[in-house]
Amino acid sequence: MTGSLKRELDFAAEAARRAGGITLGYFQSGVEADLKEDESPVTIADREAEQEIRRLIRQAYPDDGILGEEFGKREGSSGRVWIVDPIDGTKTFVQGVPLYGVLIGLDSAEGVLAGAAYLPALDEMVCAARGEGCWWNGQRSQVSQVASLSAACACYTSERSFDTQNRGDIRDRVAAATRLWRGWGDCYGHILVATGRAEAMFDPVMNPWDCAPFEVIMAEAGGTFTDWTGEPTIHGTDAVSTNGHVYEEVMSFIGS
Repeated sequence: MTGSLKRELDFAAEAARRAGGITLGYFQSGVEADLKEDESPVTIADREAEQEIRRLIRQAYPDDGILGEEFGKREGSSGRVWIVDPIDGTKTFVQGVPLYGVLIGLDSAEGVLAGAAYLPALDEMVCAARGEGCWWNGQRSQVSQVASLSAACACYTSERSFDTQNRGDIRDRVAAATRLWRGWGDCYGHILVATGRAEAMFDPVMNPWDCAPFEVIMAEAGGTFTDWTGEPTIHGTDAVSTNGHVYEEVMSFIGS
């Protein structure tokens, strides 16, 4: 890879912000959710926000592919793919809780190049690109220096997901080992790690659109983003973010 990714970084942040504005028009409005084939919820806000992001990508990067949670894959010719989740945490959104996010990541054969995670209801932006640093509301962001799980805050999305994946024992051991074990979940847990407010975030179930920007965000913030075998990827079936300092200890609990 050569050249600056500043343009892609700025684009990802602006597209996430614009899509986030669309979601706010429906937030805490009593919007109803439909169930998809996998029984996960989707709303008109998800659909309209993704349509806007896809329009912006087609306009700015017509040769790039697109993979979105709601409208699937559009092939490109560049070898790069923008991966989009218009509302990560639709259940949270429908519940009227502000910890949902808009996620955009630019994937390639070399891994994720740039990405943004935007919390519209909190107006909180975390974005990064390779060689350009990680940024939190316009300021450089870094992970914490906490070096032990006994002093750490660890997050998760759903207690139930550990049980459905037969990992309830891992959940219980990590919960007992950490100073704080909190369900600040979906994308927000990963954002907390990247901004030094938590030390680890556990997801026993993962799709690429649910984590598209976090590989590059964590790397540029000084942390780690891997699947539960330790592979740095957004294409695993599970995921964990750490501040790097507790990585080995985390993997001693979950690695296989």
